[in-house]
Amino acid sequence: MRLLVLLFAIAMPVIAWLSQTGVFGPDQGTVSDRYPTLLVAAGYAFSVWGLIFLLDLLYAIWQATGTRRSDPLLGRIAPVAALGFFLTAIWMPLFSAGLFWACVVVIFGALMALAWCAVQLSRASNARRYRLAWLAVSIHAGWLSLAAFLNIAQTIVAYELLSTTRMLGWSLALWAISAIVLLALNLRMRGNVAYLAIALWGLFAVWFKQTGWPLPGAATSAWVALAIGAALALQTVLLRLRRR
Repeated sequence: MRLLVLLFAIAMPVIAWLSQTGVFGPDQGTVSDRYPTLLVAAGYAFSVWGLIFLLDLLYAIWQATGTRRSDPLLGRIAPVAALGFFLTAIWMPLFSAGLFWACVVVIFGALMALAWCAVQLSRASNARRYRLAWLAVSIHAGWLSLAAFLNIAQTIVAYELLSTTRMLGWSLALWAISAIVLLALNLRMRGNVAYLAIALWGLFAVWFKQTGWPLPGAATSAWVALAIGAALALQTVLLRLRRR
């Protein structure tokens, strides 16, 4: 399983590069632009995938070498981390192919897998020993916590499941659910600053995009994103203070 973690950590950036070169169809940015929503973030935010892939690769190498090969916690999370990396990798060609329902299932599967790993590492008794692993999976899970709901919003628009001209109502419902997910996972991780940082990165990028977005309700969605970020930051501070 340790080798599978490494294999899929390598596969993610390779498949991402192939996706951007059009091997599987239109790149993610092109597909995303076809289905504008009130949850979409500014394009610069997605550059974070470079950091995510780098940290995941470093973690994969680290957990497969040295004395870490016999570490029981790393061994326990290895199958789940490998699953999260695998699902992240296959999401990219699925999205390029426009298979949005499959993408929703896959991205939530990846989120659940990597969030579980982040919780285990955050609650470990000797957490400092696992700092690299914790940082990698926490940031990955944090980004997926937002990306999953953007994926749902674009699926709704792509299949016209709800109104595509008056999106504020159902977008606010998605924001509410995403806030619950973010706050619940952060609580389970006892105030995870890495998870918080990447969530704030994404939420601010949504605010930045929506403030200049012509869709009706965009301004409201922008401020909701900031409000969720503020609530998550306050929760993190309170949880960290309580731990001390």
